[in-house]
Amino acid sequence: MKAIILAAGQGTRLRPYTADRPKCLVELAGKTLLAHQTRALEAAAVSDITVVTGYRHELIGDLGLQSVHNPRYAQTNMVVSMMCAAHLFEGDSDLLVVYGDLVFEPRVIRKLLDSKRDFATTVDDDWLALWKLRAEDPLGDAETLRISPQGDILELGNRPRSLEEIDSQYMGLIKFSAGFAPQVERHYRALRADPACDPGSLDQMYMTSFLQQLIDRGHALQAVRIRSGWLEVDSVADLELYNRMAVDGTLSRFVSLEEA
Repeated sequence: MKAIILAAGQGTRLRPYTADRPKCLVELAGKTLLAHQTRALEAAAVSDITVVTGYRHELIGDLGLQSVHNPRYAQTNMVVSMMCAAHLFEGDSDLLVVYGDLVFEPRVIRKLLDSKRDFATTVDDDWLALWKLRAEDPLGDAETLRISPQGDILELGNRPRSLEEIDSQYMGLIKFSAGFAPQVERHYRALRADPACDPGSLDQMYMTSFLQQLIDRGHALQAVRIRSGWLEVDSVADLELYNRMAVDGTLSRFVSLEEA
């Protein structure tokens, strides 16, 4: 099992904390997000980790981790960053793709790894309690996610009109089996080669849109359902809220930093 951490973005919503460092090196409860992630991955027996760097990449390079660089980080989104590590999609190993602004417990990774499916992602059924703390209107920063009776994701990533359109919360942790990973890379290359596909639109494609394309082409995406055990650190308000909660002990309701 190999893991790719997508940590190329500038993290503009976390300024001034990201004025001199990439988003993954911002500290939560005294440790960087990247340190929380690598510790949790290694506790789940995932030690072959590659970080996709961009903004202030030299700071990650100084940590001695395996890395690949997205030189166009300022003009591109996560799909392009993921494919900067295209050599890891050759099919010699299962792959985890991890957003760089997450904190999660090892149990979340273990549950995803327990999936026998080629294509799977964790979703949080207990998401709303956390979203209500993060924003007055939870729908303002939420996305649709529909799950079939068989447990596969039918649709994700759109703007919800009501809570009824959100069966669970997409998290940004994705597993591709060794057998499926080359198909993912081929799909991306086909998009790049398609004259009808606008290169600028592809550069800015959201990961959820890319996953939806794979779903629409008949690749079933399993929803691995969990309850809490993770955080997304997307903004200054998020970071400051979580740090306050870590001090007063209430953060453990959502994630155990001793485990993360």
